[in-house]
Amino acid sequence: MKLAEALILRADLKTRGVQLRERMKQNAQVQEGEKPFQDPQEILGEFEQLAAQILQLIQNINKTNAQLSFGDGKTMTDALAERDVLKSRLNAYRQLTEDATTKADRYSLTEIKMLAAIDVLKTQKAGDEIARELRELDTKIQELNWASDLVE
Repeated sequence: MKLAEALILRADLKTRGVQLRERMKQNAQVQEGEKPFQDPQEILGEFEQLAAQILQLIQNINKTNAQLSFGDGKTMTDALAERDVLKSRLNAYRQLTEDATTKADRYSLTEIKMLAAIDVLKTQKAGDEIARELRELDTKIQELNWASDLVE
């Protein structure tokens, strides 16, 4: 199985877990004299099997990421950490740009006028550069995910 396939499977299994928890919730209580549509204990057993599957899959994904060379002496784990930081930085730049350009309504000339405390254009360009780095890194990660076998 390719690493990318394992990541897709992990997402599917997590979605299935959410569905099972919802079914448990729906069947946890019934009116006196009624029976649940499904036995919550059976659903719980199914959930436990799913949890064991997810655990094994996540462990294999983590082993693969730790062993997989990303180039320049980095592992896939390093690249994923870098991607997370780039996402955080991009969000900060975009939020700052948005906050600096939000216009406050002035109803008269006597109200205080608000001005941007940053160079908005420069901040936008810096954010665009981070977005480009993020796209390029994410593309490399995806390529490697599809080219690499999952360590089991």
